[in-house]
Amino acid sequence: MSFLLVLSLFLVSCSKKDESSLSNGSSTKEEKVTIQNAGSDTMVNLAQAWAESYASLEQKISVEVSGGGSGTGIAALINGTVDIANCSRSMKPSEIEKAVQNTGKEPKEFIVGFDALAVYVHKENPLEKISLQQLADIYGEQGQMTTWSKLDIQYAACKSDEIIRVSRQSNSGTYVYFREAILGKTGDFKLGSRDLHGSKDVVELVANTPCAIGYSGMGYATDHVKMLKVSKKDGEQAAGPSVENTLNGTYPIARPLYIYSLGEPSGDVKKYLDWILSETGQSIVSKSGYVPVETK
Repeated sequence: MSFLLVLSLFLVSCSKKDESSLSNGSSTKEEKVTIQNAGSDTMVNLAQAWAESYASLEQKISVEVSGGGSGTGIAALINGTVDIANCSRSMKPSEIEKAVQNTGKEPKEFIVGFDALAVYVHKENPLEKISLQQLADIYGEQGQMTTWSKLDIQYAACKSDEIIRVSRQSNSGTYVYFREAILGKTGDFKLGSRDLHGSKDVVELVANTPCAIGYSGMGYATDHVKMLKVSKKDGEQAAGPSVENTLNGTYPIARPLYIYSLGEPSGDVKKYLDWILSETGQSIVSKSGYVPVETK
C-alpha cells in the first residue's frame, strides 16, 4: 500500500515537471503579433518592403499589408479592422469625425515620406514637358484638349492623334490629389478616361498604349514609359519628378505620404512606426523611389 502511494506521488511530480517545461522552456514557440496595415496602392510596395525588412529584425511581429486605395484603408481604420492605414492623401475632417464616433479614438497622422506624382507618356512620345493648365485642359470636364497635335507635336506612333486619358478609381488618394493639383478643390475630371485600380496598372497601360497619358507615383517608372517635366504655368520652366526637385519645391505635383493610427500608437504598433521613421526605415523609402523625411 505504501509502495503504491510513493509511486503515485512520483508520477504526479514528473507530470508537473513536464507541464512546466512546455510552458516555460526554450522549446515553447512565442506567439506572433500581427499588425494589420491597409490602404494606398501608391504605397503598397513601400509598405511591403518595410514589412519584410522589419520581420527580419522582429521575428515575433508580422505586418500584413494590403492595398485597395487610400479610401479603403481609411474605411478599415474607421471600422477598427486595421491597426494602421497608408494614405497618399490626408484624412478628411468628416472621416476623422466618423472614426471617433465608431471607435472612440481620434486618428493620429504621421508623414512617412514624400512622392512626386509623375505624368507618364509612352516612351516614343516626343513630348518632353507639360504645364498644369495643359493637364487641366486634358483631364478637366471643361477641357478641350483631346489630340496630341494640339500640344504642337507630330506623333506618328499614335495614328488616331487622340489623347487617351488613363486615370485611377475615385477611392484612390492619388486620384483625389491629382484632381486637386490640376483642377483645384472644386474642379472635376471629364468622363471617358480609363480608370484603373492600381498605380502599377496605370504605368503598364501607358507603356502598351502609344496614344496614352497617365499619372502615378514616380517609384513606378519603367524603361517603357517617359516621365514628363511639369511647369506650374504655360511658358515657365518645367521640372522633372525627382527627389531633389521634390525637396526644393520646383516640381509642382509632389505630396506627403501618410500613415494613420487609431489614437496615439502604443506597444508593437508604436515600435513599428518609430522604426519606419528611423534612418533604417527611411532608407527603404529612398530605395523604393520616394523621398524620405528628415530623421532625427
